[in-house]
Amino acid sequence: MKSSALRHVLTHLITPLLMCIGMGLAYMGAFVTPEPHHMPVAVVGAGPEAKVFAQTVKETAGDKLDVRTVTSRADAVELVKDRHVTGAYVPSAHEPELIVASAASDMGATAVEKVFTPVAAHQGAPLKVTDIAKPVSDDPTGQGLFFLLIAVSIGSYASVAAIGAAGATLAVRVRALIAVGTAAVVGGIGALLAGPVFHLAHHDLGTLWAMAWLYSAGILLIGVGLHTFLKRWTTLAMMVLFVMLNFTSSGGLFRPELQNGFFGTLHAFWNGAGFVEGIRSLLYFGDDGIARNVWTLVAWLVVGIAVTGIAALWERPARRTPAEVPAAQDTPAAEAEREAEEETEETVAV
Repeated sequence: MKSSALRHVLTHLITPLLMCIGMGLAYMGAFVTPEPHHMPVAVVGAGPEAKVFAQTVKETAGDKLDVRTVTSRADAVELVKDRHVTGAYVPSAHEPELIVASAASDMGATAVEKVFTPVAAHQGAPLKVTDIAKPVSDDPTGQGLFFLLIAVSIGSYASVAAIGAAGATLAVRVRALIAVGTAAVVGGIGALLAGPVFHLAHHDLGTLWAMAWLYSAGILLIGVGLHTFLKRWTTLAMMVLFVMLNFTSSGGLFRPELQNGFFGTLHAFWNGAGFVEGIRSLLYFGDDGIARNVWTLVAWLVVGIAVTGIAALWERPARRTPAEVPAAQDTPAAEAEREAEEETEETVAV
């Protein structure tokens, strides 16, 4: 009996230990050594002299920068606003200028400033930094959206454990409806946190709520579907998908050009990146690029609908009437074990 209980405990320790390894690899791999990787920048100027200057900057920086030239400062400003470049340098013998948008990435703006400060010093003039899109004063680093992502994500994937374990006897369609309703509540909490509570968003709270709902519903439906197949291992799967890979590739702390290629690639299509970049577009860049981010969230929602649909088909032949269920399943021991399993799953999720 003691051997069985010990084996039961050790089995349940596998999940948190794997989480420990996964979180360490993901977070330390993504965040410990941020440095530019092909960071896109622009140099303003026309003619051979500007091209030679840009090429010199590129050769000095190596793979850290991708340098292009534009003919006017106005063109450079548009590139920065559209987030096609992290910064644009305007050479001058008297007042060289660097144009950035810290709302897009405070870390990115800092990194590009470090690159061009010695360039300006070499020209014998101090660097003037012009920030054309600053975060709101309540979120001076612009990283509040990353922590909003964390709050909405936790509300979503932790709810999967509750719905999957406590609602195991319900039909998949009922669990899916509960998930959709839960996503609306999670999105509402996110909108309240971003608006009235911490003042990250001063406008378009309705749209922010809708995007939070899209994001949360995708996670919840994927989780509800996966629970049919993975049971207590669903929590680990959700942590891998929506914490380890999601937070690290979201661009909330470091844009992809400050990370290695793996996380930079995930940023192009992962749902956390769609949420963070979509909210940035909404709040700071006049909705520029928001359509693509919304479609990213819609795609993940469609995946969630597909997974729950497959789960419903899988469960249908296995679902039996109460009269067909063996009486042994209702014994106190079986009930206690089931409750312990539910408690373990929900505790690990939180």
